[in-house]
Amino acid sequence: MDKFRAFRIFSENNKTAGRVVDVALDELSAGEVVFRTAYSSVNYKDALAATGAGGKIIRNFPLIGGIDAAGTVVTSSDGRFKAGDEVICTSYDMGVAHDGGYAQYCRVPADWVVPLPKGMSLFDAMALGTAGYTAGLAICLLEQNELKPANGKVLVNGATGGVATLAIDMLSGLGYHVTAVTGKDGEHEFLKKIGAAEVLSRQSIEMGTRPLERATWAAGFDSVGGEQLAWLTRTMQPHGVIASFGNAGGIELKTTVLPFILRGVRLIGVDSAFTPMSLRREVWKRLAGELKPRHLGDIAFTITLDDLPGHFEKMLKAGTRGRAVVKIQ
Repeated sequence: MDKFRAFRIFSENNKTAGRVVDVALDELSAGEVVFRTAYSSVNYKDALAATGAGGKIIRNFPLIGGIDAAGTVVTSSDGRFKAGDEVICTSYDMGVAHDGGYAQYCRVPADWVVPLPKGMSLFDAMALGTAGYTAGLAICLLEQNELKPANGKVLVNGATGGVATLAIDMLSGLGYHVTAVTGKDGEHEFLKKIGAAEVLSRQSIEMGTRPLERATWAAGFDSVGGEQLAWLTRTMQPHGVIASFGNAGGIELKTTVLPFILRGVRLIGVDSAFTPMSLRREVWKRLAGELKPRHLGDIAFTITLDDLPGHFEKMLKAGTRGRAVVKIQ
């Protein structure tokens, strides 16, 4: 196999940056499955890793970035997969300690690979990617904690982010009344288009200072952390559930125990990186079925490997919305 293109991230002169280079298959991290990558995607974690803005996310330099990939198997030494199979590989150590999806070929451990579900294309898989998987996993976890549409309003924080836009679409498709919160006042119509029943401007929210504020939300989906997550804990209905899966607004959480011991609020962490494979496959199956967003065409758009540095910069400045799908071939 000749050399092929990849977006490799380097640490040089105490700076982290990436660029497109030519690599050979034997330069890739080890694994039993080699697949020809059709698409990858851009997650907030990818932007942090490729620029160093999030501290030391990448553990081994140089490294091919991209925590998501989907493509067609070329070779496999594991009997679960054969040449021609369409597959998905997201999270685990992809793009962090193992060469990731920003390359024309990927080589990964077979235990990380998920067969592409029926009813889903490779493009759809990466329009979803880790973001869509995280949204779907959060819904499954909250359903396990008795979340139902009849319980009341569901608030989605950081509403124009990748996970949040997909969560809004999925939740509204399941019949939930979704309230979206965003700091981008120009995006209200877009959020309503993809399923939000109402949109709140972040600047207009009176967060209050009491340990318990007016009980409003049956559930919350939070990618922000910090003050907004703290406010969410104070404004949940009795027995409300919150999915926490991001820290765009900070890693600190300052609240009290009162929402938890007086209202029975449940705060559930969503770790998409190392989900057991049985649950991972079940979530992907649902993402191809009843959880499949109805507005993927409005949420997802396509970029190339060469576009990555500019897109990372925009993402870190909160200048993007939806999902960037990286067309590899």
